[in-house]
Amino acid sequence: MEAKLGLWDAVSIVVGIIIGVGIFETPPLVFKEIQEPWVIIALWSVGGLVTLIGALCFAELASTYPRSGGEYVYLTRAFGPATGFLFAWAQLAVIRSGSIAVVSYIFGFHAATLLGLDGNGPSVFILAGLSVILLTLVNLLGVRFGTRTQNVLTVAKVLGLGAIIVGGFGWGRGEIDAPPMMSHSASSIAGALILILWTYSGWHEAAYIVSEAKNRTRNIPLALIVGSLVVTAIYILINIAYLVGLDVAQLQDKRCATFLVDRFWPGYGARAMNTLIVVSSLGAINGSIFTTARIYWAFGADHRLFGALSYWSKRWKTPVRALIVQGVICLGFITGVCIAEGDRDSFEAAVNLTAAVFWMFFCLTGIALIVLRFKDPDIPRPFRVPGYPVVPIIFCGFCAYMVAGTILHDAKGALIGLGILLAGLPLYFLPQKLKQKQPAQDLETVSK
Repeated sequence: MEAKLGLWDAVSIVVGIIIGVGIFETPPLVFKEIQEPWVIIALWSVGGLVTLIGALCFAELASTYPRSGGEYVYLTRAFGPATGFLFAWAQLAVIRSGSIAVVSYIFGFHAATLLGLDGNGPSVFILAGLSVILLTLVNLLGVRFGTRTQNVLTVAKVLGLGAIIVGGFGWGRGEIDAPPMMSHSASSIAGALILILWTYSGWHEAAYIVSEAKNRTRNIPLALIVGSLVVTAIYILINIAYLVGLDVAQLQDKRCATFLVDRFWPGYGARAMNTLIVVSSLGAINGSIFTTARIYWAFGADHRLFGALSYWSKRWKTPVRALIVQGVICLGFITGVCIAEGDRDSFEAAVNLTAAVFWMFFCLTGIALIVLRFKDPDIPRPFRVPGYPVVPIIFCGFCAYMVAGTILHDAKGALIGLGILLAGLPLYFLPQKLKQKQPAQDLETVSK
């Protein structure tokens, strides 16, 4: 596998995936939960801190075990092949595929609006499917082709968000409405944090492409940390811009970004925001397609039942079959919801089913860092988490909080998600002849 990705490429992937569509949708929902401006900024800062702590943990794991696959590699090494298998199965069966499908639907909705098509008709699903097909082809044609596309989309979305920030400070109301301080229930704080941490999700994606990165033991930790800090700064600034630029009623409206753009570009706010969301969603789809296929590639290399996913094209230098299978499953999600005459809420509900499982594996990864310090004491660690073991324990605590919060929020969905996870167990326990050697034996440190 050829190392082609530089530091900027890895940072672009992290920033491009984190800044998807969440930052355009969650702020008004958070403003409804919490009214005090400085409490809101504090919560977004907490989200950034959790992201940075997680990035520090993943930086140590990625530099110590520089094999593409992210959590799959670390969980397999720490807890054995069954845990790694279940993680990869959950990503393939619904978590990642469903997430890509959700963002592609949002792209389809806003692209249809820009084109003057029916935002509630089949055109949305057609455009969503085309985005998955096109970006899968882009990533099939080579690493450089995929990363250059990602770099362009990331720059475009950062510039767009920068314009909103400048507009909020330069053309806003010039003051922040400060309602009387009030106490908030634990559920409202938890609800706001769940939304905020969901908006920060994706910060760990650089760990999935570590074996394709130049100077990987340096660049991947740097990409994780720098990418997290850049996004945190953008998110805090854009929320301050909202607070400075809009009144309370506008802040709680889902069109709050449009209202802000209209202040410095009257009459063009809606079109500008639709364009920015289209670009932002394309960047998130492209980055997720690029990185997620690397999980399936590592998974297929270890388990013969899924061995077809491990094929790496000598011509294009990409995991061709993993990309194709991933694309087909995403299209299946889109087609299924279209046939069922579902809408965006249907997609989000499908992904929310696995929220507890998603955070459970994050928590296990934090625990894996501690376990591997004892299990592999002699393996060189080019990057070590500062403040160990307090920092990874804090990360695990927040992940456990998210698991509990999602269960309390939607117990039925959490149980269904757990059922999807456990459905993969029979595949793992198929006759031994269908599996290759235990993957934990093949995760030693790789040379630069």
